[in-house]
Amino acid sequence: MDVQDLIILHEDNHVIVVLKPQNVACCPDESGDDNLFDCIKRYLKDVYKKPGNVFLGLVHRLDRPTGGVMVFAKTSKAAARLSEQMKNGGFEKLYMAVLCGVPSKKQGALKNYLRKSTVNNTVYVCTQTEDGAKFASLEYEIKQEKGALCLAEIKLHTGRTHQIRVQFASVNCPVYGDMRYGGERAVKGKLALWAYSLRFAHPTTGEKMRFEIEPPMDEGVWANFSLQV
Repeated sequence: MDVQDLIILHEDNHVIVVLKPQNVACCPDESGDDNLFDCIKRYLKDVYKKPGNVFLGLVHRLDRPTGGVMVFAKTSKAAARLSEQMKNGGFEKLYMAVLCGVPSKKQGALKNYLRKSTVNNTVYVCTQTEDGAKFASLEYEIKQEKGALCLAEIKLHTGRTHQIRVQFASVNCPVYGDMRYGGERAVKGKLALWAYSLRFAHPTTGEKMRFEIEPPMDEGVWANFSLQV
């Protein structure tokens, strides 16, 4: 990812809020691919002429196929305070997704225990007593329907790996384009999952901050819907 492709929504001395493109890793991983985290560090080093290693704090993550809003910390103090907010539920993360199928309830919650397999990097719904089980919770509201598809707004209460994808697949309404978890209802295409809104308190001033960026409503399966949130 080139620095000139970086889309910055907000920047001050403590935080930087950016758009994470789809299919770009949010941070370094075993693939060794270029990623958003390293791109931001190159930007900070270049713009501010910083010598040596540049500090950047990873506060939260988005799956590689998911696009949307992310915040990074520019100081260790900001990183610690934002991480504490994450633990205490101070972040509000809203997503939009196109689902294959329509849930029986147009508004509701999904609560499961999830376990991640380190063998194939896949997450499963499991029982509470299973080793490695972690509680996962979200709320959703179906905004629009189009044939066998629907547009859902999702509020995460926990941030488990692949959480939205696994939980909706478990009720036979997988995210459009999810070939890993979609099963028989899987539809090939770009994953229609987008982190469109992020709210948090500024780590030093306490100011309530909200950043939004719409999904690409003019392309792919998104074009079947209009954004009304």
